Amino acid sequence: MWKNFYSRPQDQKIPPSTSRRGLSRMKKPLIFFAVIIVFLITLYLLSFFWWKEATQAPSNVSDKQRFLITKGKSAGEIAKKLESEGFIKSELAFRIYVQFNNLSKDIPSGEYDLPKNLSLAKVVDTLLEGPSEVWVTIPEGLRREEIVEKVVAALNVSEAFVQSFREEFLEESKNLEGYLFPDTYLFPKDITASKVIARLNDTFKKKAGDATLVDIILASLIERETRGDEEKPVVAGIILKRLKADWPLQVDATLQYAVGTTKNWWPVLTKRDLVISSPYNSYNNLGLPPTPIANPGLTSIKAAQNPQDSKFWFYLHDTLGQIHYAQTLKEHNENIRKYLEK
Repeated sequence: MWKNFYSRPQDQKIPPSTSRRGLSRMKKPLIFFAVIIVFLITLYLLSFFWWKEATQAPSNVSDKQRFLITKGKSAGEIAKKLESEGFIKSELAFRIYVQFNNLSKDIPSGEYDLPKNLSLAKVVDTLLEGPSEVWVTIPEGLRREEIVEKVVAALNVSEAFVQSFREEFLEESKNLEGYLFPDTYLFPKDITASKVIARLNDTFKKKAGDATLVDIILASLIERETRGDEEKPVVAGIILKRLKADWPLQVDATLQYAVGTTKNWWPVLTKRDLVISSPYNSYNNLGLPPTPIANPGLTSIKAAQNPQDSKFWFYLHDTLGQIHYAQTLKEHNENIRKYLEK
């Protein structure tokens, strides 16, 4: 009894069942950790081999083919199109690559000449170099001096090329104001000014070839004088009503065309401008100006051909762009006081 009482703890034996439970508890974390390691290694190897395969060239064909990126396409949409047309193996790999390298917003729109024997990295590099053809948007209502600046800005060419291009464009488009159709075009980077003019004029002929000179002059006034499509037929009717009544049109845009400069092609008019001697001064001269004052879009051309009759003789836009009509000069002057003289 006394011997058992004074025996040391280390002399006491642990029950076999307790020892096995402890060892079992120690083995479980080790097994779990080993499983995780194996899983991660397997995942890494699978990802490595997938990435290696997904970023390789999809073909051995070296012939270049057309690939078009329209304006406003996201990197994801570009990736999907590249895969569907056989330029890359994996849309997902493209997305990962451009996102990781922060290039998703750097790919310009336009037309490219791409072979199908490029790796994913080479495809991205080629896209970042820029397209062989670029998109150029010509808004409605610009005069030819403004159109040429839109074109050279989109082509992104040297200043020496810009100067010669500008001179050629202005010289060859002298008699084509109003006939350079506003639209979105795809132009080669090395296109000449004469070919740009031909393309814009050919588009006009296809879309509005039945329009007369009077239609186009009137349409150019409507384009500059209105803010929304619903206004165009009404304003066309007012201008034609004034013409028939032998009233001066008093259209500010015609005078702006006369006094505009490279600093501002459509300046705010002054009292001095109202009395200048010019065939485009519709305050002093009766009738339409001798030529169009801008290049109208199809909606304005259709409005000129199909004017809407109304009881109105006057119109103006307030500072927010809202149009206000009037039947009499008294009503018009009241609109001026109410909406402009603040």
